[in-house]
Amino acid sequence: MRKFLSVFVLCGSVAACAQAGSQLQRRANESATAKNDDPVAMLTLPAGTKIPLVLKHAISTKSARENDNVYAETNFPVVLDGKMVVPPGTYVQGVITRIQRPGKVKGRGELLVHFNSMIFPSGYTVLLPGAVDNVPGAEHSQIAGQEGTIQADGSKGKDTGTVAGTAATGTLIGASATRSLKGAGVGGLAGAAVGLGTVLLTRGPDVRLESGTTVEMVLERPITVDRNRIGAR
Repeated sequence: MRKFLSVFVLCGSVAACAQAGSQLQRRANESATAKNDDPVAMLTLPAGTKIPLVLKHAISTKSARENDNVYAETNFPVVLDGKMVVPPGTYVQGVITRIQRPGKVKGRGELLVHFNSMIFPSGYTVLLPGAVDNVPGAEHSQIAGQEGTIQADGSKGKDTGTVAGTAATGTLIGASATRSLKGAGVGGLAGAAVGLGTVLLTRGPDVRLESGTTVEMVLERPITVDRNRIGAR
């Protein structure tokens, strides 16, 4: 009888412990859920928010192709209402959606990039629509149009200099050879023709963004970020 009572008490104790453990686990899960659903932790960055980035690799209209991936990293925190929303070291991924090589006669080099995701230090990923708003770290390039196309500077001044330089050289050669104004004129025309031919056979400058170039991304629509998951200190 005593043996039976001992077994009964032991089973009751085990059941009580199991029930207590189950209740503790349920409370922990409810606490975690409440934390994740905390509206204070959910912050929304409005459309138009600008996020500074640094490119992790070089991009050029000479070698890149449409649908190539673009990799960048934030180098400055983005803060909203006194709370960090995007910490430095957050990776940003994008894709090249259009490339235009510069023409030999007209047409500038152009590059269009769209950013589509941010990967926080914790691995938490947020999808986004982001465009290039500015390229302060790029030389000989500028933003053209509302969709954020990166466009190479024109080569008009360079082309004019090429024609003028070859014309001057031709003038000197013609004058030296004939010792007359007529020879100088003929030489000048010949030199100008050579310069114009050089311009017509040469492409304009390509867009080239070196690794480490600073790029400013702008959000095209609001995005909501859970601060409990970004991994910021």
